[in-house]
Amino acid sequence: MEWIEISLITFIAIGIVGFFLTFKRVAKANDFHKSQLALHKKELELKYEQKLQELEFKEREHDKRVKELQDREQEVEKLKKGLDTKIRSCEILKEQYENAKEKLKQTLTHTLDLSEEQVKKELYRLIEEELVQYKGKMIRHYENEAKAEAKKKANYIIAQATTRYSGEFALERLINVITLPNDELKGRVIGKDGRNIKAFEMITGVDVIIDETPLTIVLSSFNLYRRAIATKVLEILIQDGRIQPSRIEEVFKKVSEEMQDQLLQDGEDVVLDLGLGYMHPELKRLIGKLKYRASFGQNVLGHSLEVARLAGVIAAELGGDEVLAKRAGVLHDIGKALTQDYGGNHVDLGYEICLKYQEDPIVLNAIKSHHGDEEVKYIEAAAVCCGDALSAARPGARREALESFLKRATELEARINQKIGVKQSYVINSGKEIRVIVDWLMVDDNECVVLAKEIAKEIEEGFQYPGEIKVHIIRESRFLEVAH
Repeated sequence: MEWIEISLITFIAIGIVGFFLTFKRVAKANDFHKSQLALHKKELELKYEQKLQELEFKEREHDKRVKELQDREQEVEKLKKGLDTKIRSCEILKEQYENAKEKLKQTLTHTLDLSEEQVKKELYRLIEEELVQYKGKMIRHYENEAKAEAKKKANYIIAQATTRYSGEFALERLINVITLPNDELKGRVIGKDGRNIKAFEMITGVDVIIDETPLTIVLSSFNLYRRAIATKVLEILIQDGRIQPSRIEEVFKKVSEEMQDQLLQDGEDVVLDLGLGYMHPELKRLIGKLKYRASFGQNVLGHSLEVARLAGVIAAELGGDEVLAKRAGVLHDIGKALTQDYGGNHVDLGYEICLKYQEDPIVLNAIKSHHGDEEVKYIEAAAVCCGDALSAARPGARREALESFLKRATELEARINQKIGVKQSYVINSGKEIRVIVDWLMVDDNECVVLAKEIAKEIEEGFQYPGEIKVHIIRESRFLEVAH
């Protein structure tokens, strides 16, 4: 009996343990399911927030687009109102013009006791007289052209020379600007107590200007050759980083030797390009040095090349020696390569150096005669004199009084801009032409002709100028629509 009770108790205990284990597993499964539900809920909330932010962003973009469209609509409306106002003002002006014209007719008919038809005839007669005067002026103009026919051959030769050759030119400045990689190098260039900069100025012979402008050093000298050497020296020192008096002297010596070789190479290139044959190396070096010489703001090497090519064309047209004329042209100012070092007159220096290296008598005559120191003896020398005048006199070759020209141009533009219907005017082509842009609403095509004559007449009466000034009237119609 006891054994049965023990078995029953054991069975009940096992059942209770099994029940608790099953209950624990069920509870654990419920907890896992709850955590999964919470995670899924969090993901849904996150997606909801993202969608909400996207909708808010799209709403802001939509509001922005709407505002832009409203602003554009307001701008278009403003332009439309301005255009309407302008059209109304034009209509008022035209109406005033018609009224004034009608009043003038009435005044003339009542005052002069003439009919309207007679008044028209009188006005036509006055216009015809003005046209006759204009026609007379044109006749005198063409008569002057006919008188110039006697110089046709000379003009033809000059025209051929100037149209066959178009050279480059540059206005030389008195400074070179060096750009630094950083502002710290300024202190190294100056050196302790200014030791480096003083040594640099003494060795190179140029002035060094260091101001508050960031990353820049200015080299100033009237001598282009010295300034070119100094620029190269400073660039090498900045790149190398070692800036001290002994190093400056070493680099200067090296650059000076390289520049001498470069001068010779430049001179050889010129001689080879022009096909001048053999020339003494010293003359070639001086030709290369002309690259670093300026006269009245005109580069002397560029001027000499222009003269050489012009003289060659002119001499060929006149039956002379083209090559010898080019040789004389390129050497006619060779003395300018020596004036800064030796002083004196460039004509005498050039004559002496060419005589020393046994240049042709034609070359010597061209050097002496191009400034009137000697009479022209050869066709080639005359061609050089002509080429020298053409090269120096062409527009832009040498500096002129720019301020006075700008003052005249500004005054002329201001005078024209005051006329009714003129929007803007521009003086172009060294003052030889004027472009006048008119308002298409206020000035029609027929009135453009009258306006051009009025401006030309006003220029003739109120300004002094050489030659002729062409007046261009430009009228343009524009219609703008915006597609949304």
